[in-house]
Amino acid sequence: MIPEYAKNNKEDIPFAQYMEQYRQMDPMAASMRTGIPYDEESKCFRMRMLHRTYTVSWPELAVSCADDRKGYAVMEKEVPAKILAMRFLLRGVQADSTGKFLTYREVPSGEVYFRQFSGRCLARLAYGFGFQPQKLADAFTKMGAKKLDLGDVSYEAEILNGYYVRFILWAGDDEFPPSAQMLFSDNFPVSFEPEDLAVVGDISINTLKKL
Repeated sequence: MIPEYAKNNKEDIPFAQYMEQYRQMDPMAASMRTGIPYDEESKCFRMRMLHRTYTVSWPELAVSCADDRKGYAVMEKEVPAKILAMRFLLRGVQADSTGKFLTYREVPSGEVYFRQFSGRCLARLAYGFGFQPQKLADAFTKMGAKKLDLGDVSYEAEILNGYYVRFILWAGDDEFPPSAQMLFSDNFPVSFEPEDLAVVGDISINTLKKL
């Protein structure tokens, strides 16, 4: 059953609830299920989010950026990013994409929540960068995302290990407003629900703005 969609759905559900589940889970079983490496000696997972590598301790959930690149370490800074990582470790699976990408509407139950997702993520991306597309390109370059040849600016970013999103921006001008699209690798529905994808949009756009 999919919880009722709300703008801050993942923060409205108490962080402590996820922490309790996280503390009680079997870290080795989570590692085998998700493919996220777990070191029994240090008691840390090692996972990627938006092209940065993090160590995530168990059971404390102490998050530390493990690379020496400069930039915004979103999993260190933002609660929704920590919750997304926990939810993946608790419920996600390692699953390869076929190479196909889905619109939000094509994700199971995505049609139901598309209006909210569009306002929360697509409009924010479009109007945040639609009149300064080079800033978006520069941010994706700093992130280390893969450049694509779609729209006016487009890049493919790894959200979590093996899960990718394509961001496409069509710049605005005096005649037409800007617009944007986000496409999700087709393994997303295996591990994530529609409201998780809105969180993906939030933390991605937050990171791009910081960069």
